[in-house]
Amino acid sequence: MKERIRYYIYEEHGEEIGELAAENWLHFFAEELAVPFYNQGVADASEMMNQKIMSTEEDLEALKRPVKGKK
Repeated sequence: MKERIRYYIYEEHGEEIGELAAENWLHFFAEELAVPFYNQGVADASEMMNQKIMSTEEDLEALKRPVKGKK
């Protein structure tokens, strides 16, 4: 990642940065983005599970048979 950061800075800004600076950028982004990305992943997984549960409930409801004498 450090090399990619160095390449990006050079391509976008025409500036060369050293390995230490790239490492500092990497630590900054990791600290700032890790928790929000993780939390978004948990939220996405939760939403997917909720959709699967709803689908399963619908499938199970469709398997029910009517009771004789009731409509």
